[in-house]
Amino acid sequence: MPAVTPTPTRRLLHRRAMDVQVFAREDGLFDVEASLTDVKTHEVPLAGKARKAGDPIHEMRLLLTVDASLTITAATSETLWMPYPGSCNAHGDAYARLIGLNLMKGFRQAVQERLSGTRGCTHLTELCLVLPTAVIQAMAGSVIDTREGDADGNPPFQLDRCHALRRDGETVAQFYPRWHQNPGRAANVS
Repeated sequence: MPAVTPTPTRRLLHRRAMDVQVFAREDGLFDVEASLTDVKTHEVPLAGKARKAGDPIHEMRLLLTVDASLTITAATSETLWMPYPGSCNAHGDAYARLIGLNLMKGFRQAVQERLSGTRGCTHLTELCLVLPTAVIQAMAGSVIDTREGDADGNPPFQLDRCHALRRDGETVAQFYPRWHQNPGRAANVS
């Protein structure tokens, strides 16, 4: 249900869609294909030309390869639809700067340091920010053990990362009893 009750006269102006797909490869690596598409429901002037209703304003993709530890081993981008052809897509292979970053270890901050502002494309950089949770979700329960934790005795990565999975909460007590902490004990939040 919308936060604001819709009026009978509202009309859709714009739709942004983000899509992230993760593919397991035979060589043990994973391909990540992420896309961002913006579409308006009305014609708009862009760069001196009319962009028709329904034609994308932006259609951009990030193409990554990651290993089982979630470190990026290959990265590139492509811009298929853009407001300013020849300029929007002239950032070279800026998104190759993602190579070597780990999606679980300071990724979002590193993306901002390497690609924010004029170092990259606002939309592609924003798309990067959804990658950690999307890729982790793809690998949870198969590549990443979400029940027992890691070999060093650390709890499963998802605990203490949201209100529902507080180590002193009911959900953890019920579904992760080994990792439950009594209320009042400080939770180890990372």
